[in-house]
Amino acid sequence: MKPREAGAKVAHRTLIVLFSLFAAFPFAWMLITAFKKTTDLLDPNSFPFWYPQGPTLENLRVLFEETLFLRWVGNTIFVGILVVLITLLLAIPAGYALARLTGTVGEQLGVGIFLTYLVPPTILFIPLSRVVASLGLQDSLWALVLVYPTFTVPFCTWLMMGFFKVIPKDIEEAAMIDGLSRFGAFVRVILPMSVAGVLTVVIFAFTLVLQEFVYGLTFITSARNFTISVGVPTFLVRGDVYFWGSLMAACFIASVPIAFLYNLFVDRFISMFTVRAVKG
Repeated sequence: MKPREAGAKVAHRTLIVLFSLFAAFPFAWMLITAFKKTTDLLDPNSFPFWYPQGPTLENLRVLFEETLFLRWVGNTIFVGILVVLITLLLAIPAGYALARLTGTVGEQLGVGIFLTYLVPPTILFIPLSRVVASLGLQDSLWALVLVYPTFTVPFCTWLMMGFFKVIPKDIEEAAMIDGLSRFGAFVRVILPMSVAGVLTVVIFAFTLVLQEFVYGLTFITSARNFTISVGVPTFLVRGDVYFWGSLMAACFIASVPIAFLYNLFVDRFISMFTVRAVKG
């Protein structure tokens, strides 16, 4: 191997290692903090990356015994699954229709839909609260199921429109010539080719549900109906007292499944985005 090639290989691997450490650092920090004693956390002379005073399970005990964390996890999963299904049912056909519109109409509609995603929740939660009150859904998880698609559907529609535009029309036209209807060609040909886009929508929509705070705080009042994003800071931040160990444990438990799911399908994302870049 030539010295230049060897140097490039070493530099490439070094960059990968550095980036991996950078990406893994927040998770490592949360995991270390979750098992640290409070006195250890507050000691400025304590080594931050280990346990000078020994690890403890007290933070996990507080999280699982003194809060309704498991209940909040179940609420978040329930709302997340329903919101993801609603988002898929609306964003996929809408994105396909916009992608197949001729001229600039589809582009303009797509941009208009995307702009609705940029409207701040602090502006929308007042009129949405009137809708929730009219339907009698106050302090109900169904209020969140109703409200969350207002910001997941616009962006996911715009996202799916980009994925569908990559797929040539000739493919579905050939399928229709072979005897499939347009809907049949869409289901049997186009959707399997857009798996990366569908997975992106699923992860994006569920992540938004997991981290959303304003609507969850506005429409839910009882602790049993909180989601993770509302329940954890409400019960683990008491005035100026922060239960850092329990907070980090909750964040780690909530974030690792999403990170694992993303890494499970990262190869599909990269391949699909590469195709989009080449064809775009």
